[in-house]
Amino acid sequence: MKVYIDKDACIGCGVCEGLCPEVFRMTDDGKAEVIVSETEASCAQDAADSCPVQAIKVE
Repeated sequence: MKVYIDKDACIGCGVCEGLCPEVFRMTDDGKAEVIVSETEASCAQDAADSCPVQAIKVE
């Protein structure tokens, strides 16, 4: 799966990092970033489903 974050939409809530720290991390600017852009980790989809502003896309 490919994982993307819309940095403009991200509100920095941290749910993605909490659910899937092997794919996401929070940056110094308070936004999430993808640290592994291609993964088979099911938690990436869980993070996308849990994002309150739908900033994460998994394809």
